[in-house]
Amino acid sequence: MTTATRDLAGLTARLTELAPGLRVETGPGTTGPYAYDASNYRVPPRAVVFPRSAEDVVAVVRACREVGVPVTARGGGTSMAGNAVGPGVVLDFSRYMNRILDIDVAARTARVEAGVVLDALRSATALHGLDFGPDPSSHSRCTLGGMIGNDACGNRSVRDGRTSGHVVALEIVTADGVQAVADHSGLHPVDPRDGALVARLEADLKRLVGDNLALLRTELGRIPRQVSGYQLQHLLPENGFNLARALVGTEGSCAVVTAATVRLVATAQASTLLTLGYDDVVAAAEDVPQILRFAPSAVEGMDEAIVATMRARRGPDSVTGLPEGRAWLYVELEGDDAASVNARATELLDALKAQGRLTGGRVVESPAERRSLWRVREDGAGLAARLVDGGESWPGWEDAAVAPENLAGYLRGFRELLATHDLTGVLYGHFGAGCVHVRIDFDMASDKGREVMRSFLTEAAALVVEHGGSLSGEHGDGRARSELLHVMYSHRMIAAFAAFKQTFDPDGLLNPGVIVDPAPLDADFALRELPLVDTTFGFPHDEDGFAGAVRRCVGVGRCRSDAGGVMCPSYRATGEENDSTRGRARMLQEMVRGEALTDGWRSTEVRDALDLCLSCKACSSDCPVGVDMATYKAEFLHQHYKGRLRPRSHYSLGWLPKTSALAGYAARPINLLLRGPLGRLLARLGGVTTQRRIPAFASRRSLRRTLRAAKTPGPAKAVLFVDSFTRAFRPQVAGAASRVLADAGIPCTPQDGLCCGLTWVSTGQLDTARTIMARTVDALDDGDDRPIIVAEPSCAAALKRDVPELLGTEAARRVADRVHTFTGALTDLADQDWSPPPLPGNVVLQTHCHEYATFKGRRPADLLRRLGVDGVDEAEGCCGLAGNFGFEAEHYDTSMAVADLALKPRLDHLDGRPVVADGFSCATQIDHLAGDQGIRALHLAELLDPAADQPGETT
Repeated sequence: MTTATRDLAGLTARLTELAPGLRVETGPGTTGPYAYDASNYRVPPRAVVFPRSAEDVVAVVRACREVGVPVTARGGGTSMAGNAVGPGVVLDFSRYMNRILDIDVAARTARVEAGVVLDALRSATALHGLDFGPDPSSHSRCTLGGMIGNDACGNRSVRDGRTSGHVVALEIVTADGVQAVADHSGLHPVDPRDGALVARLEADLKRLVGDNLALLRTELGRIPRQVSGYQLQHLLPENGFNLARALVGTEGSCAVVTAATVRLVATAQASTLLTLGYDDVVAAAEDVPQILRFAPSAVEGMDEAIVATMRARRGPDSVTGLPEGRAWLYVELEGDDAASVNARATELLDALKAQGRLTGGRVVESPAERRSLWRVREDGAGLAARLVDGGESWPGWEDAAVAPENLAGYLRGFRELLATHDLTGVLYGHFGAGCVHVRIDFDMASDKGREVMRSFLTEAAALVVEHGGSLSGEHGDGRARSELLHVMYSHRMIAAFAAFKQTFDPDGLLNPGVIVDPAPLDADFALRELPLVDTTFGFPHDEDGFAGAVRRCVGVGRCRSDAGGVMCPSYRATGEENDSTRGRARMLQEMVRGEALTDGWRSTEVRDALDLCLSCKACSSDCPVGVDMATYKAEFLHQHYKGRLRPRSHYSLGWLPKTSALAGYAARPINLLLRGPLGRLLARLGGVTTQRRIPAFASRRSLRRTLRAAKTPGPAKAVLFVDSFTRAFRPQVAGAASRVLADAGIPCTPQDGLCCGLTWVSTGQLDTARTIMARTVDALDDGDDRPIIVAEPSCAAALKRDVPELLGTEAARRVADRVHTFTGALTDLADQDWSPPPLPGNVVLQTHCHEYATFKGRRPADLLRRLGVDGVDEAEGCCGLAGNFGFEAEHYDTSMAVADLALKPRLDHLDGRPVVADGFSCATQIDHLAGDQGIRALHLAELLDPAADQPGETT
């Protein structure tokens, strides 16, 4: 047993003694993802602890102090500077310590635990017309504790400033395990018995301030975004010895924050958004001083690379409302009434046009367009990480800040510095506050690249200081910039920082390597040269194949959001980091790295991390860097079970297209058998849950009858691909689809007997999938260039994406280029004068995740609205069944938990509205949830069927 192992065993034993029931994880299957945040660094922890109370935190800190193990506090893990990784114990506050303890509307304050996600606080305060001012782009997953650690700002920092300006009091645990409250007047013990110790600590701090008055007054607080170092100016006599504000931005290196009381602001009554186009970011920065005269709430900037990547990843319609240009500013104006705000917007636009730098500008009236534009800006870090051309870029110098009037000059020098080192940077950020985020194409995998990076960062630090700026404007110094603080501050100030930390943390156990006694900025880089991995999928969009694909995850953590988009349903159901897209990607990175996880594709830890992935593909669209966990899981399962016995459900559900085709010949007796005890026995033997009804098989006779009726007179303009699910379970959909398409001017010829191979892909049986796919491609690639229309969205997605990526042939790509969903066909191919039969005014819609992810800009909701259905209530999120996932016995509970997030609440309040779900698995889940109430989901084709007397009736 090694010393480290003995220390860890002693630590866990002590924690069990001090805090019975405390969750402590030490295995690589849980600790692996916590070796990373959103920075360039990888620092594996010895353990991850999930506290539920301040008393748990006290126990951890005291136990760690006894054995000399460092402690790092962590919120959402979205730090870009390496502030949230550490070599000892990582405290994850986001899992359990995420309660809003109090909202005092009269005082406009809220008391929250450190793990509360910002959006959760904002949703709660919005009910009272209040908000928390700072709003980082990561607002959907960053925690208040993390914001306090970094002194975060956000998009509206022009109006609301930094987090430190909104903190009333901090509840902390000191390095020796004492609970105290820091506020505007100093430090106060929670337990009166600790009064003498706290008084001594406070006296030492006052002595430190008294010895350095001139220093603190001249070197700190010079510009709005001077976040680097410790903000000791708040301890000056004229600032009232505000220890709460002084501890904000200390990055967990002086105390562990367990809760905070924060000040709230009133929600604006009216606002508008201007989008302004420029030739480049320097021209945009030149106009910032003029814009600030109009008292905007936000002035945000970005360059063309981010917009191009967004359009490539999510479709051309994902970014609308931008004027001509190669760089843009968003300017938000707020006020008490719309008329005065609009008048200011017009006046500002006229003033900027007179300056002569604008290439275009407009006021964005549409709320939907505003949301779309803000999403582009908020996803900037991820979009810039993996650009449309495949290039990668990294943080490291992503947070420098200058006074806004110096921004243009700084950016000119910065671009020259990039060129000198032959580097490229993608710029975006808070131009109104002088804070520029940039991701740079550093090469951290080679010795030469690391030398270039170190040289660049040293010169960049000198450049920003030359312009009167700060190394960090909101992300903190972390491991990325702490080594460079000596460039910005005098030796005396560096010594004062060290003395401040020494007062709080004499043994240096709290987040070591950050700010004081910093680790080298190029130590512990996660990126390194790795061997290529042989795979069955081609991963054509990633230069290093599978290793490059899983490296797409840079930790921005959008998959940890509770709302917005579809990703990640399993995380939303369980709240576990390992069940997020990020957690899984990090485990795959660990597998490829081969250090903590040494058994490669045979890793049981990776298998377990992937187990609750629903293969919904939502991450391939919602993730800013385009992580496609469904494909990674399919590849892993293929390699993991190669030459070995598989789970029973891989055979029973993975081979469903074959078995269902046979079942069609004796559908009636088989359906009767499956409804009885023998059916339940067969389900158990096949690894299938007995808590669901097996869908009834359609007979071959009904299929033949439907296909005959589906043939339309005259020449066919398209091929109607009759997929395995439609053929086996709902052939009436093929008939309805054929009639609707013919009515829309797209007569089809049905193509039966082929399969997309999806079920073999999702269960990782890729050799069989390739065989099935090749046969299908041979049949479809016969010189015909007519569109291929697929009623089942998941099969359409497989033909569109999985087939060309798995086969890698020109024939496969030709077939994929012809594939349309039913929605896409009516959107793109229907006669312009086509109108459907009368439709209901309101529907509930469940969009299939694969359709959402793969067919961008061709969503059923948009088509329904265009056809006159004004009330489309879309269940935003996965239905939970997800093909084979929800039928597998061990996944039933998770499947139902996912359904509870969005779908079930809508089914519980239908009020007579029809339910539309094109996906067979979605329709099956709806039947399971509400079928006993007489509710049946309609395929869009059934809703639009011209032969039906009422919407949804079939013939």
